[in-house]
Amino acid sequence: MEPYIPHLLPLQGIDANRLLSWVGEAGIMVGRYDGLLQGIVNPAVMLSPLMNEEAVLSSRIEGTQATIDEVLEQEAGMIKEGEKFHDIQEILNYRRALFSAQNALENGAPITLYLLRELHKILLDSVRGADKNPGEFRKDQNWIGSYGCKVDNATFVPPNPMQLDAYLENWGNYAVGKDIDVLIQAGVLHAQFELLHPFKDGNGRIGRILIPLFLFQKKALSKPMFYLSSYLESHRDEYYHRLHSISMHDDWNGWLEFFLKAIVEQARDNSVKVKKIMTLYEDMKQRIQSTTRSQYMIQILDALFAQPIFKSADFTTRTGIARLTAAGYIRQLREAGILKELAPRSGSRGSVFCFPELLNVIEGKRTF
Repeated sequence: MEPYIPHLLPLQGIDANRLLSWVGEAGIMVGRYDGLLQGIVNPAVMLSPLMNEEAVLSSRIEGTQATIDEVLEQEAGMIKEGEKFHDIQEILNYRRALFSAQNALENGAPITLYLLRELHKILLDSVRGADKNPGEFRKDQNWIGSYGCKVDNATFVPPNPMQLDAYLENWGNYAVGKDIDVLIQAGVLHAQFELLHPFKDGNGRIGRILIPLFLFQKKALSKPMFYLSSYLESHRDEYYHRLHSISMHDDWNGWLEFFLKAIVEQARDNSVKVKKIMTLYEDMKQRIQSTTRSQYMIQILDALFAQPIFKSADFTTRTGIARLTAAGYIRQLREAGILKELAPRSGSRGSVFCFPELLNVIEGKRTF
């Protein structure tokens, strides 16, 4: 199989009439979702559960098996070894990369090839793929196929590395330029990145991180917090099929139709979750205040939303409340049914608690 030769961007021949209805609906749904974002006083805290979900699901597309609960349990010191431990490290790296990217763009940095390399360094830090030149674009020919297959049996061979720099420069110029519609442009940008496959590993995850960053850069979002991996993970076969159809049949319109539908469905689902999170946050203000009568109510509330599975020592650190006072609040919240103990104190390790109602909102089911 010969290396894929991509079109230069912007693309010619996009069927605007075919995509028009999807573009309109996607724009409306993203606008409604962004209206919710603008109404959140502290989105970094209140939407941290959605960031955790994105890190888990985007990594799951690439083969990790850990759940949101397991990621949070490891951060609380409950998982220390085994395959899940290594999967969780990859997920935590994804979250670090996502947070770093969001912070960079919120501070005025544009999407650049340098930013991509920096995110890639974070993504592959001390995990599977750490031997595949983190932070460097590939200098060798790579390919995609069944494990151990040769290039002749590959299902996809990305562009020749000798031509990669020119394609990446074109991609970078497109990222800061304009196209017929910002959501179409987001779909083209993501797919072209995946087809260029510029890194030896981690391309899928970096490509998915780019989606909310680009929408924020183009002011389609007020915060870079629109996560698409839930839809892409649940439609994984079609996701890969649509990308493959670009390289095999030049079917960009089929891909863009799929991508815009994903935007519509994910914006709807994200909006439902954000509303539930906002409602829970307001309800908990009243419940925590009536339970603890504490002047630290907001610190307690934000700590629970930022880290819904935690060690008692972490709660003390996050809230800034004295240890004995914090322990008293935890006891009160547990007795009120707001917190649940997951693991009792053992030796030098403190007790581990969880905030079940928030975890149930994110999981979409009662897990605690």
